[in-house]
Amino acid sequence: MQYSNKDIWDVSYPILLALLAQNVINVTDTAFLGHVGEVELGASAMGGLLYICIFTVAFGFSTGSQIMIARRNGEGRYRDVGPVMMQGCLFLLAMAAVIFGLFRWSMPTIVRVLISSDNIYDATCEFLHWRMFGFFFSFVNVMFRALYVGITRTKVLTMNAIVMAVVNVFLDYALIFGHFGFPEMGVKGAAIASVLAEAASFVFVVVYTWLYVDLKKYGLNHWPQWDMVLLGRILSISCFTMVQYFISMATWFVFFMAVERLGERELAIANIVRSIYIVLLIPVQALSTAANTLVSNLIGAGGIGSVMMLMKKIAKVSFVIVLLCVILMVIFPRLFLSVYTNEPALLSESIPSIYVIGVAMLVAAVANIYFNGISGTGNTQAALWLETSTLIVYGIYIFCVGWWIQAPVSICFTTEILYYTLLFIASLIYLKKAKWQNKKI
Repeated sequence: MQYSNKDIWDVSYPILLALLAQNVINVTDTAFLGHVGEVELGASAMGGLLYICIFTVAFGFSTGSQIMIARRNGEGRYRDVGPVMMQGCLFLLAMAAVIFGLFRWSMPTIVRVLISSDNIYDATCEFLHWRMFGFFFSFVNVMFRALYVGITRTKVLTMNAIVMAVVNVFLDYALIFGHFGFPEMGVKGAAIASVLAEAASFVFVVVYTWLYVDLKKYGLNHWPQWDMVLLGRILSISCFTMVQYFISMATWFVFFMAVERLGERELAIANIVRSIYIVLLIPVQALSTAANTLVSNLIGAGGIGSVMMLMKKIAKVSFVIVLLCVILMVIFPRLFLSVYTNEPALLSESIPSIYVIGVAMLVAAVANIYFNGISGTGNTQAALWLETSTLIVYGIYIFCVGWWIQAPVSICFTTEILYYTLLFIASLIYLKKAKWQNKKI
């Protein structure tokens, strides 16, 4: 069994469009709040990252579920797909309720420890007070994403994300600035808009699944019930991706903690550059997700011998796309930055960091494909250990550069080049030397 470039693109481009639309939340919040003030921009960065750190635990669970769904789909065991998805929904809803309660109780204390500026502390608490309601919607949404990616019906993700993006842009504009009869809420408005956008996404995907998916074929025509044996099997794969994603995002948060101590201006620069960085890496994320699910489908269909060839093919596509993005970004840096701010000093001070992340993106374009291919084989424990060892070096580096030396923001961003270089080397060594071919899930 072989996957052509067309097959890869057919799976990847709806994910790419979905990720693009989903990231409108991040881009819109950053762009609009960038025109409100640097404190609000910094608060959305710190509050948004803390929210994502918790969200990635749920996303890690859904990734493990996606691997299992893709394997069952490749094996032709379609009726076993639904139970995996529904167990995930039950588990993540319970997790959302527990985390919401704990976070609501401990949030002010946690934020006070992490943030030194009183102004950013107050604005971050206001942001998170509303943003945390999104857990209930976003935790379930990721399981629908796992379902559709796992069965390679990814076009619905594009429609779903467009709904979320349109709702978020409209409400951000209305609630942050007080248009269309709404009160002017600033950073609180950005948080409420994000939650309502996630709620709209949830409603859309539930209705779509009910109307257009063969519920009986995929075993989705029964009310979900707890199945601790199946949940245990899902967790045996997912627990490693849950820890992996949390550690990865927590390290990002450490980066921003270091930058926040450099000053409010430096934190604003870092948030703007990070937003551009994430958006331009969307093609890589889409192709990485495709690599994950196609590898799992390929192994399920008996095509183990073609796995390395598949990853190499996807990596080439990823590198070419990112190279084009980097060239445009380096030639027109002010054009990209002007989306977020019109302040001349802030624009000029952000340009060096743009050049640094351009180099990081080229390495990430290849590293992410091979790393996600490891998870696609079902070896999520190996992926956890590989990333953890890489992030230890990352953490030491950012501590030295950001906390100890207190280097400029552009120098702090060189951590991304180091991280992806180490991740690529470690992934390649593992895939060539380790025994991953007979992993059962």
